[in-house]
Amino acid sequence: MANTVIMPRQGQSVESCIITAWQKKKGDTVSVGDILFSYETDKSAFDEPSQFAGTILEVLVSEGDVVPCLDPVCIIGDVGEDISALIPGAAAEAEEAPAETAAEETKPAEAAATVSESAGERVFISPRARLLALKTGVDMTKVVSTGPHGRIIERDIDKALDAGYLASTEAVESFLAGKPMPVEEPAAEEAPVIAAPAVKEEITVPAAAAADDLRAYDEEPLSNVRKVIAKAMHASLSEMAQLTLNSSFDATNLLAYRAKLKASGEALGLSKISINDMVLYAVARVLPNYPEINANLVDNTFRKFKHANVGMAVDTDRGLLVPVIFGAEKMSLAEVSAQAKSLAAKAREGKCSPDEMSGGSFTVSNLGSLGVESFTPVINPPQTAILGVCCTTNKLNADGKVYPAMGLSLTFDHRAVDGAPAARFLKDVCDALENFDLLLAK
Repeated sequence: MANTVIMPRQGQSVESCIITAWQKKKGDTVSVGDILFSYETDKSAFDEPSQFAGTILEVLVSEGDVVPCLDPVCIIGDVGEDISALIPGAAAEAEEAPAETAAEETKPAEAAATVSESAGERVFISPRARLLALKTGVDMTKVVSTGPHGRIIERDIDKALDAGYLASTEAVESFLAGKPMPVEEPAAEEAPVIAAPAVKEEITVPAAAAADDLRAYDEEPLSNVRKVIAKAMHASLSEMAQLTLNSSFDATNLLAYRAKLKASGEALGLSKISINDMVLYAVARVLPNYPEINANLVDNTFRKFKHANVGMAVDTDRGLLVPVIFGAEKMSLAEVSAQAKSLAAKAREGKCSPDEMSGGSFTVSNLGSLGVESFTPVINPPQTAILGVCCTTNKLNADGKVYPAMGLSLTFDHRAVDGAPAARFLKDVCDALENFDLLLAK
């Protein structure tokens, strides 16, 4: 019995995914667990294993297609099975098929156009191809469809454009609406102008290879993750009233405690606890005291969280990702550390689900390990604040003694939080970290 493979839903917030690569093709035999295709959400990448054994009888979407979640992707079954009932739009295509077939000697491009035009109101074309056709004004009657079941895909449009087949935007819109493509009157031909033969002159041109090399560059499109980051950061800066407060604290006790863990914590499994883990732990303990900071602001409505769901910014090859430690205020330092390391590893491997990267109430971004002394972190919408962790620098106290001062930068949305409570929150975090041994006793 044939089975339809659908695009999985990776989290409640995900509406569609993009097919990045097919690992199997039509006609291949697959077993349960074999990887069928790779796909991306706006934040993560996944491989889809087969739940069925059999032969891939049909591939319904192409690489690069944006596929709504739960839509059919391919069909797996036994060779020779009738799968017409499982193919989306197959019944409609059969009803609307032309009564007469084109002559055998008709060219492929002309045949494809006849089928497309005779399909009445139904034109099978991918969203990306439709957008490209409208943008470029391609002559749709010259497009040869190579997608599954005669579907026009983006590369078909590109091929027609490369061949110089152009039409007006109105003609393309008419075709995509299922109407006959308007016949455009060709411009009157002008008599060819015969130019006088040019006199050949031998000109010596100095070599310019070195100059050309200096202008060389590569182009590559933004990844899906990069597009999402760009959109979120632009919205953050354009829609919020952001203000940053900078402070620092005496990190002597914090660094001493970290050194003690590193030296003798191995027996207790605590040697891998980092400074960033301690910051996450302290922030989680302070957040519940500040409901407007432990919150999201959505359409002029506060979502004040009952738990400290702390996001941690992770630098990955695919871009900046922010997995969330849920209920961090209820965890021990060791639990926070273990959860942080697990989520960071998953983020770098592209295995975090969208649900693991949404629902955060606050974010911590640490650039201290890179030697940054102060910076302005950008709020992760719809959160109301973000804490930047900076490196330690030497300062003098009132007694003239040198001490290691660690900087913290708090950016907050002034629409949701006033300066005074934001400053109090920052001071409480500084005090908690400065007296970290006492914080652990609570």
